[in-house]
Formats: sequence, C-alpha cells, structure tokens
Amino acid sequence: MHEARLRRPLPPAAPMTAAGNDEDLARGRVYALLGNLLASPPDPELLAALCEIEPGADDSSVLAASWEMLRVAALRAMPEALQDEYQALFIGLGRGEVVPYGSWYLTGFLMEQPLAQLRADLNNLQIKRRPGVHEPEDHAAALLDVMALMISADDPQPLARQRAFFERHIEPWMAKFFADLQQADSARFYRAVGQLGEQFLGVEAQAFRMSIPSADATTLS
Repeated sequence: MHEARLRRPLPPAAPMTAAGNDEDLARGRVYALLGNLLASPPDPELLAALCEIEPGADDSSVLAASWEMLRVAALRAMPEALQDEYQALFIGLGRGEVVPYGSWYLTGFLMEQPLAQLRADLNNLQIKRRPGVHEPEDHAAALLDVMALMISADDPQPLARQRAFFERHIEPWMAKFFADLQQADSARFYRAVGQLGEQFLGVEAQAFRMSIPSADATTLS
C-alpha cells in the first residue's frame, strides 16, 4: 500500500531542469513539483532550485517558455509575499480565489460523487492518504502526487493505468483550474505555475493518446 502525500519533496541533490535524460523520471518530477507548489508555498530551498531551471536545448515550445516564466517568477519572488499570495489564492476567508478540488470543478460542490469515484480507484491502486493529511483526495496537489507516485515508485504503474487515472481524474478539470489560476487577481508567482501546469497537462494528454490505445475505467481495477 502506497501513501499519496500533499507534499512530495524533490530529491535535494538533483538540479531542477526542464528536460531529463529519462523521460519517465522527468515526467514524475514535474508532477511532483506541481504538487509541491499547490500543497504549500515553496520554501527557500525549492525557490533556489527553481531559479536554476535550465530549458531544453534548442527548445522553442510553449512548454519551454513556461519553464522560463517559472524561473523568472522564482527569481523575483519574496518568501513573505509568497505566503500571502498562497493564502489569498487557495485559502482566503472561507475560501480562496481558486478552489483546487476536482469535485468543485466537476459539480460545483465539494465532497461530491467524483470524490467517491476517486477513492474507489485509489483503493484499487492500493494508494492511501498519508496520516495527518486532512484535505480530500481530489485536491489538485494530491492528484498530481498520485501521478508522480504511479510513474516514479519502485513498482511504477503501467502506462495504460497512468492514462486511465489521468483521463478520469485530472484531464476533465485540472487544465481549467490552471487557466483560472493564471487569471486570479492575487496571482503573481502562481501565474507562472498555472502556465506551466496547463501546458504540461496538454503535452501529457497528447502523449498518452499517441503512445497507447484508449484507456477506460476498468484499467484501474
């Protein structure tokens, strides 16, 4: 049984880069990074790593430009201001400007049927919430953490299962969430996070469709 965490630290010895020699390792690290940034404001160590982002060689794609935006945003960011920005965006008084939950985006309410379906699929995947974490499992950070775990664990899930989870629990709503994050009034640093998230999910969706046959929910059983 694996534990999905709302904060998944990146290996401190590994430099933050926009490209990697191992495609799956690189994918897992991007999911983990985005999950980290949505779980809490970046600490000084992570901010320093983001300032060292190196774009892929000769890469003029929108995704590469998004990495550069995140690097510049990290260079300009102040830790105290990031705390206030995160609070305004995701917590607020009652709720923040952007609600990072799948049920909210899919039904307009929290703790709805999509969460029940997600919990059933997580049980089939033998992934459980870490003790002490109180946010529902359909928090964007938790879902990104699940994808990182499915890709990067010692016993990674087959690509078909990764695609099935992505298409059922991430693709229907999270790109819209990242787009909303870019438009939020309080977003400064997190505008770049939203841009990277939206572009990365688009690349993932296209890659899944090109690499393997269509997946369905039974693939998660």
